[in-house]
Amino acid sequence: MESILEVKDLVKRYRDFTLDHVSFSLPRGCILGFIGENGAGKTTTLKLILNLIQKESGRVTLFGMDHIKEERRIKEQIGVVFDESYFHDTLSPKDIASVLRRVYPTWDDRLFDRYLGRFSLPKEKVLKEFSRGMKMKLSIASALAHKPRLLILDEATSGLDPVVRNEILDVFLEFIQDEDHSVLLSSHITSDLEKIADYIVFLHKGKVVFEEPKDDLLARYGILRCGAEVFGRLDRSEQIGYRQSQFGYEVLVKDRAAVRRRYPAAVVDAATIEDIMLFYVRGEQQ
Repeated sequence: MESILEVKDLVKRYRDFTLDHVSFSLPRGCILGFIGENGAGKTTTLKLILNLIQKESGRVTLFGMDHIKEERRIKEQIGVVFDESYFHDTLSPKDIASVLRRVYPTWDDRLFDRYLGRFSLPKEKVLKEFSRGMKMKLSIASALAHKPRLLILDEATSGLDPVVRNEILDVFLEFIQDEDHSVLLSSHITSDLEKIADYIVFLHKGKVVFEEPKDDLLARYGILRCGAEVFGRLDRSEQIGYRQSQFGYEVLVKDRAAVRRRYPAAVVDAATIEDIMLFYVRGEQQ
């Protein structure tokens, strides 16, 4: 499958943190969920992709073009939304349209107005009168109105109520329907990613832990709940990490079907993306 974004061996060093040879790709027509704890390097990676900060080594290509050599052509085809609105509070949606119309050759006033209507956003009201949810919907409408081929979103749904989040997730799903558009969504709300993501990239302490199809993750991984006797018989290769409590052990296993066959009396539940991330980050190792 052809990739709309390819990141290869990306490195960025700070005094107390290193983004360490990060590699992943985003196919056309797909949504990639980018997960990891605070400080894992997600925002740093997104800024490097956008050439907002300088990489030390590695390669980034978008639409088959180098992200530095063809930066202007690339950014004309990208919509970007960060977790905070960067529009000035004294501006209205109408003012923002008049600015962005001069920035993007492909800006579409009718499309922008259509999103304003869909999101119930007043065209004349200034942003200081907008709620957080309204500001986020305005940022998304602005990102979509110049007809990008790729959306890059950093915590775009954080702090929003479930109704607004579902409304925005529907927009992302519609965006990729023609299979020529893609979405890179960094989010701590893993339940959102379970609804819409095709692939998951998990970043931990500056390194990619895995890059997997979401459905494969949810189908394979499981949480074994057992006592000391079963836990003592587990092979290290079967598990990612474990947590011990007064009631026994919870163990994240890589293949829940195989574990169920080996320990038919034990309870093995399906693992969520949040479970997988927590056990990798905070689980103990045998």
